[in-house]
Amino acid sequence: MEQEDKVKAVIRQLKENGYRITAQRKMLLEIILENQYSSCKEIYFAAKERDHKVGMATVYRMVQLLEDMELIHKEMAVRL
Repeated sequence: MEQEDKVKAVIRQLKENGYRITAQRKMLLEIILENQYSSCKEIYFAAKERDHKVGMATVYRMVQLLEDMELIHKEMAVRL
């Protein structure tokens, strides 16, 4: 499945669950699907390059939303 198709599928699922699709949410979806990121900060910095108005809270909320919908899986890694 191509990235554009994946974005459309996730957008469809978000709409079915009653979420609005804002320009920032769509952009974050595209960023998340482009690469594998190890942290929300990495996603934030990539988003900041495209839209200087995006906030860290927006990134955290979007990642949490996608995880709650079981579309992504965050892994907690603890290194000692």
